[in-house]
Parts: sequence; C-alpha cells; structure tokens
Amino acid sequence: MRGTPRLVAALCTVVVALLLQVTVFPHLAWNGVVPDLVLLAVVGAALVTDARFATLLGFGAGLLLDVAPPADHAAGRWALALLVVGYVVGRVAHDHQPGGQRPSYPVMLAAGAAGAFVGTSLFALSGLVLRDPAVGVGELLEVVLAAVAYDVLAAVVVVPATVWLFTREPGPRPAQVTPRLPRRTPV
Repeated sequence: MRGTPRLVAALCTVVVALLLQVTVFPHLAWNGVVPDLVLLAVVGAALVTDARFATLLGFGAGLLLDVAPPADHAAGRWALALLVVGYVVGRVAHDHQPGGQRPSYPVMLAAGAAGAFVGTSLFALSGLVLRDPAVGVGELLEVVLAAVAYDVLAAVVVVPATVWLFTREPGPRPAQVTPRLPRRTPV
C-alpha cells in the first residue's frame, strides 16, 4: 500500500487507538496502567511499511499522545519513545523479513512485546532524566513491567489488526469469473 491509502490507514489507526486508549481503557486500568494502543499501532505499521514511514508515524502519534487531555508529563516524551519504536521495529522487521510478505503471528507478538518494552522504558527513562514523575527507580521498574505485560496482552489483537489494515488492498475486489462448463445433453 503506497501513497494516500497508506496515510489514511495510518491516520485512522492512530486516531482510533488514541481515542480508545484515553476514553475506554482508563476504566480498565491495572494498578493505574493502561495498555498503550498507540504504541502497538505504530509497531504494527512498522512491520509492514518502511522504517522512514514508521519513524514519522511514531513521531506524529507520540505528539498526539503527548497533548491528549489526561497527559500529565512533559510534552515530547512519547514522541521520542514512539519515534524510536517505529524506527527500531521497522529496521529489524525489514532486515529479517523478505519484502512484501505479511509477518507471521509469532513475529507480530514478539515485535509487540519488544516495542512495548523499548517504548515504555524509553518513556520512563526520559521522565527520570527530566525528573518529570517524582517516583523512585524501584516504582518505575514496577510500572514498566506492568505496562509491558498489559501491552503484550493487547498486542494479541492490536498488532495483527493494524498489519491487516496496512496490507489489505484498497478498492473493490475484482469479480471472480466462474468458467462455463459445456452443457451436457441427456443421453
């Protein structure tokens, strides 16, 4: 998928993931942690698009996540984290996968888990450097592990759905032609 359909798919994926993440999933929080659907959407897109597109998508999605209403951190932290996730997953996926193929389900789950770990850790470390959250390293490690566990559970659905959205062919499907068999005359 190239051009406008890819941009539309990216926009729809990120907006739906962001809306679900900030409206529905806070009610299902686990120790204050919600699954990062936007991060998982970036991982899914990075698996089937090029690394440049995934990096830019990660940056844009991270900026949207940074300014979403319940944000209580310094702006730019999610943008940095998702930019790195998009780049790393995009590079690793395309260095080890033949072009034009959908990744297998285990690869999607592994990429979701790795992307969740990298993104959440980078977000937490940037907060530690900026002294954004006033929490200790021990509490931070506990939150990162809980977030990665929750993201891995959500990756079972979100990453394959995103991969499907980016790899489906736009437009109407061609009609299948059924071959006509010659008429048989009764004997």
